[in-house]
Amino acid sequence: MDFHSQRSDRWCAALHKAVLGIVTAMLAACGNAGAPGSAATASSGASASGTGAPSAGASASTSRTDTSANVGSAAHSDGDASARDFARTGTVKSSVNGGTRELVNPDSNTVVFLYYELAHLPLPIETWVEEDSRVKYAPAPDKAPHRVSVRAELQSAAASVKGVGALRLTMNANLSDYDPSYGEFTVRALSPSSVVSFDALGQKVQVNFKNGRTAQIWRVPPAEAQGIRDKIGYASNVEMDVLLRIVDVLPGPGGGTIVTEILEYDLRETQRGVALAHVEPTSR
Repeated sequence: MDFHSQRSDRWCAALHKAVLGIVTAMLAACGNAGAPGSAATASSGASASGTGAPSAGASASTSRTDTSANVGSAAHSDGDASARDFARTGTVKSSVNGGTRELVNPDSNTVVFLYYELAHLPLPIETWVEEDSRVKYAPAPDKAPHRVSVRAELQSAAASVKGVGALRLTMNANLSDYDPSYGEFTVRALSPSSVVSFDALGQKVQVNFKNGRTAQIWRVPPAEAQGIRDKIGYASNVEMDVLLRIVDVLPGPGGGTIVTEILEYDLRETQRGVALAHVEPTSR
């Protein structure tokens, strides 16, 4: 009986040990199962901390984006700033050369000199001197003194356009008939495809209008349109004085293009000089 009792105790002890082993293994398995939970938490924490550290990166990236946007905005708003300065002080400043001087109805020679100044191109003075009729057709003994005087004139004219940033031109408005569906006239002389040409010194320089698409629109309430029609009689009887800010220059063979922004224009009936409107384009 004692033998059996002892044997039973050993068997119970072995069973107990086996059960403990199984429980321990199960607990270990549970612990390992919890490890991914920990890893997930760590991953989540890394993500949070990563959100915090990259947050500075994201912030820096946002900052860079904002800075780029600001730079773009500054470049784009240059024209708007100039327009505000003009409205406040009456001064027009070119974005090409910083010039604030204004040329009023310049002749073709002057515009050619202005083009060369804006484009920073060397003046072919000696070529122009030789092509001048006073030199070209002068008797041989008289050519030298004529060269001196013509060269001096050209150099003086070239110097006179320094610091010019705006043009004020008088031209026919080429006004359309009134469009009642849109409530507007179109000043076709200012359309994006329109140019003013200046030919001199073997060069052809054109002036075009960067904001012509919007500036060409002259809005008039329907109730006032007939009165304006009565004043002008024919659309061809309308001329205008337009103020242009120089914003770019595009060199080309045998001449080039001076790009301008329309700041304001005054329309009047040609025959009697009756004022029709003062227009300042709002969209540039």
